[in-house]
Amino acid sequence: MNTWHGFTPMARIEVVIGGEQVAAVRDQLLSSGATGFTAVNGVAGFGHHGEHAGRLLFNDRNSLSMIISVVPLDRMKTIVAGIRTLLDHHHGVVFISETHVSRPEYFQSDPES
Repeated sequence: MNTWHGFTPMARIEVVIGGEQVAAVRDQLLSSGATGFTAVNGVAGFGHHGEHAGRLLFNDRNSLSMIISVVPLDRMKTIVAGIRTLLDHHHGVVFISETHVSRPEYFQSDPES
């Protein structure tokens, strides 16, 4: 595997989606081999569907969330395919970028589990 100054290349997947879809994105990530994720709730922004203020109104389901995960490059296609299917029916966007990590074992599923 190629490294950059001792770092290992991986894929960073960022999904911005309505709070009501966070569980579906989380389940897709974990069932497809991601070992974890970070969720940022109350995301603000402006885009195709107008402005999103980012404040929580009554609960976290009425706002946007960003789910971030880092996965081995060979898992990216499966994960993104599932998320794109979800986005066929819900508002949201997915970003993919190459990143480099210092501890690749943190992002690889345990083969014995």
